[in-house]
Amino acid sequence: MGKPAAYPDLIDTVDSLGRPEVAVIGDLILDHYVIGGVERISPEAPIPVLHVKHEHDRLGGAANVAANVISMGGKASLVGALGKDEPGERFTSLADKTPGLTLLPAQIAGRPTVLKTRMVSQNQQMLRVDRENNTPLDGHAAATILKHAQRAIKSAKAVVLSDYAKGVLTREATQAFIKLARDAGCRVIVDPKGRDYSKYRGAAAVTPNRSEAEAATGIDCRTMEGVEKAGRELAASLGLEAAVITLSADGVAVVPRRGPLTHFPAQARSVYDVTGAGDTFIACFAVCVAAGVDFLTAARLANQAASLKVARFGAVAITREELRRAIVSAHEGFDHVGKVVGHAELAKALERHRAHGEKIVFTNGCFDLLHQGHVTYLNFCRGQGDIVVVAVNSDESVRRLKGPSRPLNNVEARARVLAALADVAYVTTFDDDTPEHLIRTVGPDVLVKGADWEGKDVAGARFVESRGGRVVFAPLVQGVSTTNLIAKANDRGSSRRARTQ
Repeated sequence: MGKPAAYPDLIDTVDSLGRPEVAVIGDLILDHYVIGGVERISPEAPIPVLHVKHEHDRLGGAANVAANVISMGGKASLVGALGKDEPGERFTSLADKTPGLTLLPAQIAGRPTVLKTRMVSQNQQMLRVDRENNTPLDGHAAATILKHAQRAIKSAKAVVLSDYAKGVLTREATQAFIKLARDAGCRVIVDPKGRDYSKYRGAAAVTPNRSEAEAATGIDCRTMEGVEKAGRELAASLGLEAAVITLSADGVAVVPRRGPLTHFPAQARSVYDVTGAGDTFIACFAVCVAAGVDFLTAARLANQAASLKVARFGAVAITREELRRAIVSAHEGFDHVGKVVGHAELAKALERHRAHGEKIVFTNGCFDLLHQGHVTYLNFCRGQGDIVVVAVNSDESVRRLKGPSRPLNNVEARARVLAALADVAYVTTFDDDTPEHLIRTVGPDVLVKGADWEGKDVAGARFVESRGGRVVFAPLVQGVSTTNLIAKANDRGSSRRARTQ
């Protein structure tokens, strides 16, 4: 099993993962999101009326595992079943647009593509509507999937069986996939479903959550002793290297067939949505295993990735760079992960926020010595929308604006302090004299500047307004500024020196 890597070894592990290929076999699901607002109750029944603003699709089920594999820097072959229908075409179109993903589906006439439609308001699911046929696949479809699995496993370094009980992973098929993988020297990692796990016998690991482990073994898993007992039973009865049991807010427990249990606590974060957290976990775990990482270190990294996922809405994928920053912030005891970002990463993150109907607010400044005026100003920005993006002048940019004695704090320190504020969603930096180019990249709904800019030429204002956005001027806290604070400090220093002379 090995020993869990410690920081900085974890960073070295992430940096050396390479681009391993993972074969993902299981149930393909198209996730459809209907996003809107609720302002009234229906006069027809005591139910909310959702005013739809927009809709979008995402790859779900085993496909979300594959998407997370790719986001984590790996490559994925995806094997499963789709109907010959319009949702199947939408699924295929999404998969074709995902670099690094090879889709190998059995397309079945007369069997619907599994479709989950979620009605969402203010990042909360109101209703989910499922369309599916979860009966076992017929012989022809099962044979097609087995053929595709052979092709996928041939080039893979690890195999994930993602079981959503939609008819693909029958007992016979599951055992066939495990045999193919073992013959090819690939470890099989299973995200299980149901109570009877005997069909997973021969896999390297299963990754049930606490309640799933309890249902499969009949052992009370509310305590760590119960978790260990259930894990031992699973590992022994299935011939596993380890049972890897996810514990939600309590992290993850790795229970090997032989040797002590290892528990990795979760990093505390605000929980917005647990959708897809298990997929994130097993994808990160599989990428690590495919790259030759030991199970304990793989589980520790996957635990970090899953903790990042629950702080975001929807089945979004976590990137390797986000995982790397999470490790750094956990080591430093300062959770700024996901906030200080580059321009390309920021643009990608904002796409996700826009997809959920969130309003983007942009502001910029030097923020050299953070003071009451800055905090009040940023709180005002937060009141103008949902996601506040703060662009910070680089050190060279500050010197051009303020003179050679500034900044007092370098750009990394200024960004980190801003990232600690709850009102700030993202911090990025820019080196130009104005943020005009960055504003065009961000495309904010609201551009905020201080009241002292009113009547002046504000960089990016015309661009924002041309897209239907607003430019807003925030009131200032009188007498409070970095320049004044520096002057006061210098005056007090001069007075103190005079008194001691």
